[in-house]
Amino acid sequence: MADVLNGRARPLNEQSTAELVQRASEQLSKLVRDELTLAKAELAEKGKHAGIGAGLFGGAGVFAMYGVGALIATSVIALDLVWPLWLASLVVTVAIFLVAGVLALVGRAQLRRAVPPEPQAAIASVKADVDEVKQAVKERGRA
Repeated sequence: MADVLNGRARPLNEQSTAELVQRASEQLSKLVRDELTLAKAELAEKGKHAGIGAGLFGGAGVFAMYGVGALIATSVIALDLVWPLWLASLVVTVAIFLVAGVLALVGRAQLRRAVPPEPQAAIASVKADVDEVKQAVKERGRA
């Protein structure tokens, strides 16, 4: 053991079991630390890319909203060629509210399908597995 502490490693076949276990433990600890460091670096890099991507999606959403506003204004102007301005604005406004109402109803239906948030099929499956194990233990205890 003194050779290991002095920094001079002896050949493996001359080392005691305790020295080999200590060496393996140190190597395992170093391996785990290195893997955790690598995982942290990888997650930091991926987090950076995710943040940039989310920001770009947000910017795209803002520009899309401006585009929708411009499209609405264009449709009012186009209808103004045929109808009076007040009627063109009214028709476009009613159409927008109709679309909003339909989207709200579809969204409400989707939210109702999501409640309750528990994974009911998975819970039922786990309960069935537990019951099966209990039954097997009871049968084994009788035999």
